[in-house]
Amino acid sequence: MRPPILKLFLLLLFALAFGSAAAQVCSGGLGDPVINQDFGSGAGTGDPLTDDITTLTYTTNCPEDGSYTITHYSGGCHNTWHTVYTDHTGNTNGFFMMINASYAPSVFFTQKADVLCENTTYEFSAYVLNLLTAQASDNTVIHPEIVFSVETITGQVLKTYDTGIIPPTSTPVWVKDSLFFTTPPGVTQVVVKMTNKAPGGNGNDLLLDDITFRACGPIVQVGFTTIEANEPKNQCVGETKTYTLKAKVNEGYTNPKIQWQQDKGDGGGWIDIAGATNDTYSFTIGGGNLGVFKYRLAAAEGQNINSANCKVFSNALTVTVNPYPVVATIEPQTQCEGDAVMLNATGGATYEWSGPGITAANKHQNPLVFNAVTPAAAGNYTVIVTSEAGCSSTAHTSLAVNSRPVVTVEEPTTICMGNSTTLNASAPGNNQYSWSPATGLSDPNVRNPVANPTQTTAYTVKVTNDKQCFTTKTVTLTVLPPPIADAGGDKKIFEGQSVKLDGSAKFGDVYSWTPVDYLSDPHSLNPIASPVDDITYTLHVTSNFNCGTDENSVFVRVYKKVVVPNTFSPNGDGVNDFWDIEALVTYPQSLLTVYNRYGRQVYSSRGYDQPWKGTYNGNVLPTGTYYYVIDLKSGAPLLSGWVQIIK
Repeated sequence: MRPPILKLFLLLLFALAFGSAAAQVCSGGLGDPVINQDFGSGAGTGDPLTDDITTLTYTTNCPEDGSYTITHYSGGCHNTWHTVYTDHTGNTNGFFMMINASYAPSVFFTQKADVLCENTTYEFSAYVLNLLTAQASDNTVIHPEIVFSVETITGQVLKTYDTGIIPPTSTPVWVKDSLFFTTPPGVTQVVVKMTNKAPGGNGNDLLLDDITFRACGPIVQVGFTTIEANEPKNQCVGETKTYTLKAKVNEGYTNPKIQWQQDKGDGGGWIDIAGATNDTYSFTIGGGNLGVFKYRLAAAEGQNINSANCKVFSNALTVTVNPYPVVATIEPQTQCEGDAVMLNATGGATYEWSGPGITAANKHQNPLVFNAVTPAAAGNYTVIVTSEAGCSSTAHTSLAVNSRPVVTVEEPTTICMGNSTTLNASAPGNNQYSWSPATGLSDPNVRNPVANPTQTTAYTVKVTNDKQCFTTKTVTLTVLPPPIADAGGDKKIFEGQSVKLDGSAKFGDVYSWTPVDYLSDPHSLNPIASPVDDITYTLHVTSNFNCGTDENSVFVRVYKKVVVPNTFSPNGDGVNDFWDIEALVTYPQSLLTVYNRYGRQVYSSRGYDQPWKGTYNGNVLPTGTYYYVIDLKSGAPLLSGWVQIIK
């Protein structure tokens, strides 16, 4: 495989060195095809051509050198060929002639035209496609080059044209090659010969389609009133309109003759209009005939105007008689106020509404939409439906708008859990009521159900009147649970100390403590308590909404204050002979431990029924400082310090 850059270079050389010669194109007006060889259409392959047309050998398969076939598909033959699925018009069933040229240059196609006019110029054209792909081409590949030759039946050459080498393309490309020639006086028959100029073998493969002869003459211009106004005209069935056509035949004929023609669209094709041989023609279209009416001007040299094969034609001017649009019935609508409404007309290109709800903003809207219709929009509506051709039909409908119920709902405040209340909704007129959710309601289909929900609930009532229009309202019923009191954990203090009570409450907002003794604020959740003796306080919590009362108690243990003297003199003089610790006797589970300065335990007592005499194992301890630890076994902090024995 060649590198992409090299392949690109070779394609450029083909384009520069072997480009097709400029085709000879008729620059004036053209007539209808006198002969048009399009090879027919159908499935599979077409019939072989007669021997007087081609010297190539016919095959129903892929043609080899010197053979051809009539087909609509070129695939499956050679991987160097384009795959072509249609003829040059795009018709998937249209046949073309697929040719694999012979080795030696030769005439491979002859087309005889024996119905021409003398002294008339004709365009001969054919569509050619180089079957060899650009991707498969190199300097060894032979590409098609065709010489067209127009001759009289006696062999006089009237015109020749060399296509030049037809270059390869990356995708299939049909090329129109053409020439034009003039028949001499007395000559009405010619033969066109196509000669394969390049040898066969490696390449020189082509497709041929639509071989056509058409008269070529001056440019013929036509229009409505003026030659510049050639846009199609439209009118509506039943209307009567008069049109004037204007024509101009440019230079080219010595003795030009003209004839207006008409195609009524009835399958009869183009016919001459009797007497219409001037450059101006007027006509009237009326009545109830639908269809497309076409007009054109034929021009020819002198008496050649009488032969269909000698004329050239202008472009066609069209007048279309259009039907009025058929508008489907727009059913009347009845809607509720605030609903979205759509009135939809059909059958046209544009619409224009009139009626009570129409404004400048919506008069050309279709469908006509009211997002939230009001009673002011009720009434009769008319729509003018216009087709693209400008024909209009009218349709009518109506819109009724019913009012919705005006609903009043009493707003309940709150209820206590376990209690009930009545929901009240009302609306003037004969209405149906429906509440949702139905949970906790005595009857969801009455105006005033009794509600006993277990939790806060949003209730929606739907009120429907006798026109089946409804309004909804929502009320929220708040359910308050009973209050919950929590006095907090029990407390322990020494006599003379204070403590903050850890009261808390849920669903209540009125507080009080009993008894009120020794409390800083009996109406606070967290008062400061300073009792002198053990006491139980009770927290009372009440809801402002009268949802009940709850209470809870806390016990405050008040330990007596233990006073530890730091000296005593166990000398037997009857004064301060004992270590008298005040109030320690009230703690029968307490543990007292005394240590000397070396950390040795010299005394221990469970409870303190008998004060210590300053002895150890029955012997009086010497004067000095001793250290003690007292554990009251009450959860209170340990008491520690020193005591001095003196004599």
